Amino acid sequence: MRKIHLFLSIGILLFIGQSFSFASFPPTSTKKYTRYVNPFIGTGSVDSLSLSGSNFPGACAPFGLVQLSPDTREYPDDPCSGYDYNDKTIVGFSHTHLSGTGCPDLYDFLFMPYGGDIQWQCGSDDGKTKGFRSAFRHETEKAYPGYYSVVLDDYHIKAELTATEHCGMHRYTFANTSPVHLMIDLDHSLVRNSPYRHCKIIEAQARVVDSKTIEGYRIISGWAPLRKVYFRAEFSRPFDSHAFKAGRNIFENIPVANSSNLKLVLNFDKDNSQPLLVKVGLSSVSAEGARENLKAEIKDFNFDGIVEQTNETWNKELSCVDVEGTPKQRRIFYTGLYHLFIQPNNIADVSGDYLATDNTIRHAPDGTHYSTFSLWDTYRAAHPFYTLVQQKRTAAFINSMLRQYETYGYLPIWQLWGQENYCMIGNHAIPVIVDAFFKGIPGVDYQKAYEAVKASSTTSHRNSPFNILDRYGYFPEDLQTQSVSLTLEIAYDDWCVAQMAKKLGHQDDYEFFLNRSNDYKNLFDKSIGFFRAKDSNGNWIEPFNPLKYGGNGGFPFTEGNAWQYLWYVPQDVYSFIDMMGGDKKFVDKLDTFFTLNAKPGDVNGNASGFIGQYAHGNEPSHHIVYLYDFAGEPWKAQFYSAKIQNELYTDQQSGYSGNEDCGQMSAWYLFGSMGFYPVNPANSVFCFGSPQLTKATINLANGKQFTVTTKNAGGKNIYIQSVRLNGRPYTHSYITYQDIISGGQLEFVMGKRPNKEFGTAPKDRPVSVLSY
Repeated sequence: MRKIHLFLSIGILLFIGQSFSFASFPPTSTKKYTRYVNPFIGTGSVDSLSLSGSNFPGACAPFGLVQLSPDTREYPDDPCSGYDYNDKTIVGFSHTHLSGTGCPDLYDFLFMPYGGDIQWQCGSDDGKTKGFRSAFRHETEKAYPGYYSVVLDDYHIKAELTATEHCGMHRYTFANTSPVHLMIDLDHSLVRNSPYRHCKIIEAQARVVDSKTIEGYRIISGWAPLRKVYFRAEFSRPFDSHAFKAGRNIFENIPVANSSNLKLVLNFDKDNSQPLLVKVGLSSVSAEGARENLKAEIKDFNFDGIVEQTNETWNKELSCVDVEGTPKQRRIFYTGLYHLFIQPNNIADVSGDYLATDNTIRHAPDGTHYSTFSLWDTYRAAHPFYTLVQQKRTAAFINSMLRQYETYGYLPIWQLWGQENYCMIGNHAIPVIVDAFFKGIPGVDYQKAYEAVKASSTTSHRNSPFNILDRYGYFPEDLQTQSVSLTLEIAYDDWCVAQMAKKLGHQDDYEFFLNRSNDYKNLFDKSIGFFRAKDSNGNWIEPFNPLKYGGNGGFPFTEGNAWQYLWYVPQDVYSFIDMMGGDKKFVDKLDTFFTLNAKPGDVNGNASGFIGQYAHGNEPSHHIVYLYDFAGEPWKAQFYSAKIQNELYTDQQSGYSGNEDCGQMSAWYLFGSMGFYPVNPANSVFCFGSPQLTKATINLANGKQFTVTTKNAGGKNIYIQSVRLNGRPYTHSYITYQDIISGGQLEFVMGKRPNKEFGTAPKDRPVSVLSY
């Protein structure tokens, strides 16, 4: 085969000189919110022991099917986004990615342009084994919403990416006119040898329609049990020849190939003085769907037009909140909002057709069917944030969840590509639905939703054997692992079911679920002041070490320890305070929690961002700061809220203290920087912390505005001195959803020392307002 002999010249230097560092942003303009987004935040840790977010830097549209981004690993595993800022090489650009998750999947249809001899393998990252992999430098990397680019140093090729909701678009610019190749790798996937999940490509096909068009699909198992993905790629100019590698066999210029290990190389021998553009449509439904998606969303090869269009779409979405603060705060805030709006993902075609969980093709009247529901994470703050600024999508999220109920008999736990993967515990679609119900989010059949909520709390399924819970009043660890975490989390879900049942007039259901929501008390050991596991004979399981960590099975606690799960009673905080012996003992225990620096035992990969035993890098800790508001010492909530915002969030690549988890880590900051947070995500109460932004205006879904202003914000001024709501003095340590959604103004005055008179009287403490 021909070799490309590349050489550096003034032209090449000028070409590379068009590069863009990761800290830069597109040109500013009036209300250009996208200029504050840095997609590289959360893409790489500062050292091998810390987490950073597991985010990808590539191009996508809000809530879209496609996330076109570089992969720096041949078989991604950790980080799960496929990209690590610390890596030095890129293996190609695949069209689907997960943002911030702790498990890997997707990475569909990797494209990689390269020069020299045809290479079928990506090669090693140290360069000892030749392949199509290329070195790159961050100095020649650039990203903002709707756009990504990088120079592939081994081939002096500039790769640019953009995306629409269902499509991706590539533009490759070459430093000279030598022949080049384009790898289309249908075998690229998550790590194959993981002990936690089985990944196998069942079948793949690529078909040459003509010299400017390729179609294909693959069927693959992974974290999602079985996915079908279709693509259609159209090129701005014809390729001269092509070859398939199916398993060990290579076939030149045949029209179609099938294999469980399939790759296709396209050869471009001429006209490389001009950029090569590729537009790619994806579908989770059919080949026809991929064709129609591409036809509808990218009609020509106007790459810059698509970049501008998608960037403007992002700008419109990000305009839901207008904030004032330091440049760093704005970068963290709007990148967080960007990460929040990457998912859930609409996997329906532009026609509204989608593949249902029973493998039938159905039609969504509103054209949307959402998936990527990381509910164990996102019910806590991400979904409450959606109810403020994404009400129409909130209804669509719920309607998509209800479609799983129609076929499974229960709501999603962790749903990916329209399929349940049963990752994590509890059934936290329930608080999402109950929260929307009490907030009056339109567009949902709430009678049907209640039917689904109840069935999800009575129909036993994986990690939810309700027959065991109903028999024992708790989950015995010898019958159900993760027993303490499950008992606590299902108790919260049951409380949510009870509130919805009562509002809808189902009194018997209300009494049943309210009674069962108290089952958490059966695992509280008053002698030591912790929740702990029992066996089926009612005996405490020994030995007990409150510092010892669990993972996702084989231990009473899920991704945490007894210290972190001690505080998981968001539905019944005041009863829990009484169980702990009253306000003083409760606060003393909280103080110990935030200052106990003893090394946790057997810390797992989700434990990070420590303040004492508080671990901001994982979700069970996220509400705990605000529990001080319930016990009469809200200034401590203000202290730790400010500490987390200022120390555990940055605007660098290591910007998160743990997995970003599909928007939850970002949502915590979005709420916290405005000064409040939903401890109980379904009771419409937002507890005060320490606002850090000078001003934030929420442009609500109902057309009204709620503005938060903070006088003396920043620096050591972390303590609330006084508050006014709509011009009147306000003494509570919380506000309600009704306060926000009605529009108005919340004014904080901050200072360097706690005002221990503010928000401390019993009547001023957070209460449930579900009856509004």
